[in-house]
Amino acid sequence: METNHDWNAKLYDRKLAFVSGYGESLLDALRPRPGETVLDVGCGTGDLAKRIADAGAAVVGLDASPAMIEEARRKYPGLDFRVARAEAFALERQADAVFSNAALHWVTDAAGAAACMFAAAKPGGRLVAEFGGRGNVGAIVEAVETVLQDRFGIDAAARNPWYFPSVGEYASLLEDAGWEVSYAELYDRPTPLDGEDGLLAWLTAFAAPFFAGLSDADAARAKADVQDALAPRLFDEKNRVWTADYRRLRVAARKPSA
Repeated sequence: METNHDWNAKLYDRKLAFVSGYGESLLDALRPRPGETVLDVGCGTGDLAKRIADAGAAVVGLDASPAMIEEARRKYPGLDFRVARAEAFALERQADAVFSNAALHWVTDAAGAAACMFAAAKPGGRLVAEFGGRGNVGAIVEAVETVLQDRFGIDAAARNPWYFPSVGEYASLLEDAGWEVSYAELYDRPTPLDGEDGLLAWLTAFAAPFFAGLSDADAARAKADVQDALAPRLFDEKNRVWTADYRRLRVAARKPSA
């Protein structure tokens, strides 16, 4: 998981495990094979890297967060995990495939990431990735921006840490880096969060840059106001569960053989 803020890896695994869970279907698109090398960009705490290794591939997991890599190494000590940014890394040997789940929307230098991933792939190597696309968590972002402006006079839009591209925008960016794009789809994926405090955990883990500089008390009040604003749209009173308004962009591409 690429990021511009420090991660609480324990909270991530305890309350936000759905991130890796939804990545299971992306592994079906990757189809890792025994004997090949797969680069996992934004590997988080390593759960999907472990699944790739279980398929017989050698996996290298990269993440910008030292806390995430520390937890990944603790959980899966036999795998290769490294602290590195998606837009600024190099491998000693090229990989057969590059994989990334729920990470690239944290990388604002998207062109740099596309170029690094291209350089890391062997000729003929493949890329399979999924991350937030145009309109992702639009209701949540709108509520955060309104609350921070009204309560604190903060321009939250200037603090937005995410890159949510359209299909055309990202496909063109990959092609500019040299990739041949074979598939790109933007789709709605409403995502249930864990428990009645699921939105609070989500805001704490993923939206921290918006609340930077606020006291703990002010941040707590702001998050409570965000929850109040979103409850009519995103909270199921009967089942006592929040559903985040996710939109995902899934892409597949290949590096030309020659």
